[in-house]
Amino acid sequence: MNPINPDEGTPVSLKIRERLAASRKRFNANDNISEFIQPGELEKLLDEVEVKMQGVLDSLVIDTTNDHNTNNTARRVAKMYLNEVFRGRYVPQPPITEFPNAEHLNELMIVGPITVRSACSHHFCPVMGRIWIGVMPNEHTNVIGLSKYARLVDWVMGRPQIQEEAVVQLADLIQEKTQPDGLAIVMEASHFCMSWRGVREMDSKMINSVMRGVFLKDPALRREFLSLIPR
Repeated sequence: MNPINPDEGTPVSLKIRERLAASRKRFNANDNISEFIQPGELEKLLDEVEVKMQGVLDSLVIDTTNDHNTNNTARRVAKMYLNEVFRGRYVPQPPITEFPNAEHLNELMIVGPITVRSACSHHFCPVMGRIWIGVMPNEHTNVIGLSKYARLVDWVMGRPQIQEEAVVQLADLIQEKTQPDGLAIVMEASHFCMSWRGVREMDSKMINSVMRGVFLKDPALRREFLSLIPR
């Protein structure tokens, strides 16, 4: 006789929640929870989300059995959320190779525009836009490859986000990785929760910025960064 597994039949989402609670870790929409997901559980979580998404479609009174356009929609939506648009919640931070500033670079560097693909955590509507990153290095700054900035942006933005919080979250991450004298980030995005629903304002965009270190203290440097952004 096989021993009874007390966890058998327990939803995988509940197991992950229990680990988060035991560690007293927050799991808001824009938090990464990958360290609490064990191997093989993401696939089980996908199955669980599919079942619950099917319940949503049933409650919307959509005949997914006879409608050839929606008879696999629950699975597609589950895969979209977990493997694509909210992937930044469920996978670890991408590996970032850091190099010492051997040449003692100390001039302004700007990376961008980097494409942003995210979603509003209020309505799960798309947030699409661009980000520019300005770095003022010093001799102790860690240098990372240009493509790695795009990877970090994709990882942070691949979660349900509020734009104001997302830019701060990204700034904290880059600051930790590179330790520059100054860091500046500007994000410009269209929010489908304004254009697709609500006021349905098609041309409105949100622009916000985070300035750290010398960008905050030196108005001339801040103006130089903003003037070089091709918006």
